[in-house]
Amino acid sequence: MTGLRAPGCALCEGPGGRVLFESPRLRVIHADEPGFPAFYRVVWSDHAAEFTDLSRESRLLCLDAVALVERCLRDHLAPTKVNLAALGNAVPHLHWHVIARFDWDSHFPAPVWAAAQRGRFLEREALIAGRRPALENDLTARLGAGSF
Repeated sequence: MTGLRAPGCALCEGPGGRVLFESPRLRVIHADEPGFPAFYRVVWSDHAAEFTDLSRESRLLCLDAVALVERCLRDHLAPTKVNLAALGNAVPHLHWHVIARFDWDSHFPAPVWAAAQRGRFLEREALIAGRRPALENDLTARLGAGSF
């Protein structure tokens, strides 16, 4: 790793959320996004704006981490859908959003960044949040056992 950092970049200067796993290449964080209790990010450690800035090997490693987060969300939460996104318009530092979506969430079926479609179901959000410890223990164990 080169340790590339960009001054003023929020993901170079801070973790971007509650860190679950960190290696020299990437970190996996839980993002505190109200209404979305299972919102995670895979953040590339070096500052890179675009996915194609990475070598083939690094791209594959990054996608393997994204897939592992998705798999754990599906295994533990059985969401209606898992959303994957690598936008970087507001924060041009490579990071993937991995978001468990439920047909009852306030924005479904629209993206989490769109206007709400309905009110929040706090009880259901709390149930999902209650499942996070088991999910995150499994996720960190699987990430730790890999070559991330």
